[in-house]
Amino acid sequence: MQDEEILQKARQCLEIEKEALTATSEGLNGTFPELVRHFHGVIAQQHKIIFSGVGKSAHIAQKLAGTFNSIGARAVFLDATQAVHGDLGVGVAGDSSLLISNSGQSEELLRLAPILKRLGIPVNLLSGNAQNPLATLADRTLVFHAPREACPLRLAPTASTTASLALGDALAMVLLEMRKLTKEEFARLHPAGQLGLSLLLKVEDIMRQDERFACLPKEATIREGISAMTKARSGALAVVDERKRLIGIFTDGDFRRAIITSTDALEQKLEGHMTANPITISVSAMAVEAVKLFQKHPIDDLIVVREDGNPVGLVDNQDLPKLRVV
Repeated sequence: MQDEEILQKARQCLEIEKEALTATSEGLNGTFPELVRHFHGVIAQQHKIIFSGVGKSAHIAQKLAGTFNSIGARAVFLDATQAVHGDLGVGVAGDSSLLISNSGQSEELLRLAPILKRLGIPVNLLSGNAQNPLATLADRTLVFHAPREACPLRLAPTASTTASLALGDALAMVLLEMRKLTKEEFARLHPAGQLGLSLLLKVEDIMRQDERFACLPKEATIREGISAMTKARSGALAVVDERKRLIGIFTDGDFRRAIITSTDALEQKLEGHMTANPITISVSAMAVEAVKLFQKHPIDDLIVVREDGNPVGLVDNQDLPKLRVV
């Protein structure tokens, strides 16, 4: 195949899958809000959702169980084959379930569904049609639509798995909004990696302070300022008045400009060359707020202040990649 033909085949696959998503969206009916409210009630009672499927649908079920857990909705994946060999112990009366099957004819799920119901666990079905053997056993059937698969042989599940996954994600996201989950609550469920760092870290956790934070009175000379910045290994320092209140910031850039304009710049006072009323951030702010300020303003350093306006630290833009706060 030539490159253009390969690209054309890829675009055709994506168009077929997009077609399935559009059809699924347009086909939504009252079963969706009914199922959302049902799951919301189950979760509110501190019970869980049991996901199960066979083949590719099992992978979708595992992913959706993970997504539900990530929004604080307790969920587990139940292997349909292992369920009848002891794994049913994960479920108790009051839980609910979501079985996933495009055809609704999976023998393993047909065997599992009545057992779940006998245990007092409602059976909900996510399927490619509402007229199938599993649908007759289900309390609710939520239908996704995939007019055709993207597989040239019309055999490998492609558009149907995409549609089922997307519809499951829609359930999770609507539930997230109904439960009014905050960013902070979401972050507590994702303490590791980029997400946790971005949402849990506060400015006080990432700022330079103590010996790494240069702070001098306005009467100090530029020479003293450069010495303090060098000792702190910083490109900026906070300038304060006699009450220790922040009145300005002095940076490497200010130093270079002073040297160019004056032959005795080193002996001049910081007050005459600082940037007055600098952009600051509260010590209690979230770290992501510092990122937003760096993105909004052409600055390299942020002075961190307490509620009374006194400086307590500095956030250096160059530190953020190392801390993975981006």
